Amino acid sequence: MPKIISRKLLNELSQKAIQSPRKRLNHNFHDDLADPINRMLNAFEPGTYIQPHKHENPDKREVFIVLRGSLVVVIFDELGIATDFVLLEPANGNHAVEIPPGIWHNVISLETGTVVYEIKDGPYQQISDKNFASWAPKEGDRGCDEYLRKLTDQYYNR
Repeated sequence: MPKIISRKLLNELSQKAIQSPRKRLNHNFHDDLADPINRMLNAFEPGTYIQPHKHENPDKREVFIVLRGSLVVVIFDELGIATDFVLLEPANGNHAVEIPPGIWHNVISLETGTVVYEIKDGPYQQISDKNFASWAPKEGDRGCDEYLRKLTDQYYNR
């Protein structure tokens, strides 16, 4: 059976993301977490915080293809300094980015209703999926909002 990405699905996912405490939500297309290629929709609302991380040991690529809205992918060096900001926004011509294994990154949602199609090497195992940066606050910590605000300001003021 084909898996269709419809406007209705995007709208439903975005609405659920708005209501989610994390301000994001995913919808898996892979039927099993052991699938060698994980494919999903990810709805990101402004204010969602994802701790910078990399996919290493096991090495995994991560691809974001923006379907609507705008998302900034932030690339960091080993010290936690933001070295690149990649705006994914159909209107500006950047539709996708592939992040190689071992690259520190996170994302900033700039627009409500932002949804990306994400592809990542599997299998998914929560304990080894991400290596989180020690130089950034953990999701849920007190400093998350301030850290996200500083990154967003850095993007706009570069």
